[in-house]
Amino acid sequence: MNKIISLKPVLSVSALTLFMAISGCAVGPDYKRPSLSLPATHAPSSADGSAAPSNKLQASWWTLFADPTLDSLVQQTLANNSDIRFAAAQVEEAESVLRQTDASIFPEVDLGTTGSRSRVSTLTAQPSIAPFVRNDRRIAASTSFELDFWGKLRRASEAARAQALASAYGRDVVMLTLAGTTTQAYFSLRSLDAQIAALTDSVKTRGATYDVVKSRVDAGFASDLDLNQALGARADAASQLKELERQRALIEHQLGTLTGKLDRKITADALQDLPVPPVPPAGLPSTLLDRRPDIRVAEQNLIAANAQIGVAKAAVFPTISLTGTYGGQSAALDQLFNSGARIWSTAFGLALPIFDAGRNLARLDQSEARQKQSLASYQKTVETAFREVSDAISNVRQSTLAEADLRVRVDAASKSLELAGIRYDAGYVGYLDVLDAQRTANDAQLALVRNRQSRLAYTVDFIKSLGGGWEPPHKN
Repeated sequence: MNKIISLKPVLSVSALTLFMAISGCAVGPDYKRPSLSLPATHAPSSADGSAAPSNKLQASWWTLFADPTLDSLVQQTLANNSDIRFAAAQVEEAESVLRQTDASIFPEVDLGTTGSRSRVSTLTAQPSIAPFVRNDRRIAASTSFELDFWGKLRRASEAARAQALASAYGRDVVMLTLAGTTTQAYFSLRSLDAQIAALTDSVKTRGATYDVVKSRVDAGFASDLDLNQALGARADAASQLKELERQRALIEHQLGTLTGKLDRKITADALQDLPVPPVPPAGLPSTLLDRRPDIRVAEQNLIAANAQIGVAKAAVFPTISLTGTYGGQSAALDQLFNSGARIWSTAFGLALPIFDAGRNLARLDQSEARQKQSLASYQKTVETAFREVSDAISNVRQSTLAEADLRVRVDAASKSLELAGIRYDAGYVGYLDVLDAQRTANDAQLALVRNRQSRLAYTVDFIKSLGGGWEPPHKN
């Protein structure tokens, strides 16, 4: 009856390996988060420096604008965009690398079998050797692995884990960026809709004015100069309208690419119907920057570079390895698992680099240089993030304050246009005054719309600069 091979010697070696790996030291520096000199808070955002009411940011921050079309566009972007699929595949690759690196800490056990039949020469063999034709059957479990006494494999695992986290955070960066790009493109589309509506009214108004001027010319109350100026003003507004329609088509194409639906069509709507989130509160703590996934990416890259120093340092020390086999060998299959057929071997190896012309030290210097680069990159990322938050706060604040002035400008321009028309009809002023009033009213209306778009875009920039309600879903 056949017996099952016992792996106790192999498992004992594995236990010894784990013990030495745990008890052995890990060379190289342990990671400590760098201390950066940043202001405790960001600049005040409200006009008087007091805190304004603010909704708590959430992961689906775009829903703060209460627009179902926008919600649908962002959701489709996050579900269908090819950049997100590419980033997700990178995460899968990084996780696989981590699993492979972690597996190198443990011994790899292989089971090998061989079978052979051979004959020796009767002319050269000793008379005592018999039979001349023999069978050889062998089955054995074997292992060969490096003891992680200096922590090289553990440091490599630490680096791989950091790279996997960096890849996951990088995917979050892509998602946040695409959500912001989709939202701002949608606001641009809505702004163009509002500008197109305003210019459409202007074209109609200037067309009606042209008819009035033509009637006055026919009656002898106005000159051909007024008629040509009216005609030119109507054509100018019409050409502006066509340019805005061209820009709207391009933005619509962009949204189609972002959402993965290239033939997307979006119905025109009014920009003013979109609510604007409140102004950010004053004195936001700079610690909110920790929410940003790009800062987490930079820190994980720094952790990985720091761990690679340990890997490079361990290469200078001796490499300790163990090998072992356990199994059975016999001439017949039915005797392969008998106690007498048992075979085993163990071996210990140590390799110490004596002369390598400075290659290992050069690799160590390279690792330390890369760690310095990652540290500088991390510092730059944090400083850039702080500036982006401060810039966004200032932009939101100023665009909010400017909207009131622009509304006054629109009202004043509308009244001026009305008065200019009345005075022209009464013959007190020339058509040039009416034309100037039309241009002023048109520019004021477009400026108000564009400021609202900027205010919305700056709000998105502010939300993105704080990580967009992002919370780290990955554990360090």
